[in-house]
Formats: sequence, C-alpha cells, structure tokens
Amino acid sequence: MKFRAPVSIDTALYIYYAHTEIGNKEIRKLFGKMGNSTIAQYKRAVIAQQAEDEVYTSGFATVDTKTAYKVWGIDVEDLEKRRDKLHKLGLVS
Repeated sequence: MKFRAPVSIDTALYIYYAHTEIGNKEIRKLFGKMGNSTIAQYKRAVIAQQAEDEVYTSGFATVDTKTAYKVWGIDVEDLEKRRDKLHKLGLVS
C-alpha cells in the first residue's frame, strides 16, 4: 500500500515527539484531509506491524507512533536533517 507524504516537516516532527500514540486526529494533521476509511487502512497496516513486533498501545483507537512512522516510511532523522538544512539556507524562518 502506498502512503501519502506528510503535509510538512514541522508537523511530522511535532507529532512524532509530542505523541507516543496517535489516533485519527493526529493522522489527519500529519497527512491532511482524508476520510475515515483511508485512516482505517493506514491504521490496519500499523496494527499488523505492531502485532509482529509485539508492541501494544493503551488506547483502543490509537496506534504506536514509532511503529506508524516506520510503516508509513517517515524517516525522522532525515526530516530533522532537511529541516536544519532549510534553516541553514535561510529558506524558512
């Protein structure tokens, strides 16, 4: 399954560091407007990986943030480097 790219580097990093578990609200912030069925597909992929890795969440409707980013192909270290480079080049404030 293909996954969308995050709406912004800062949003992706904020959600990663601020939430140990994420639900529909955070997923919409991360990827932009999407329907409940699409969110359910994204979460199913993460839940399958969580089962394989034996990672559990405390919320019924949430998924583990680290596992989600891994499944969705979001590389936090790469995002941090890109954000730092943008700041260094003066392309963002």
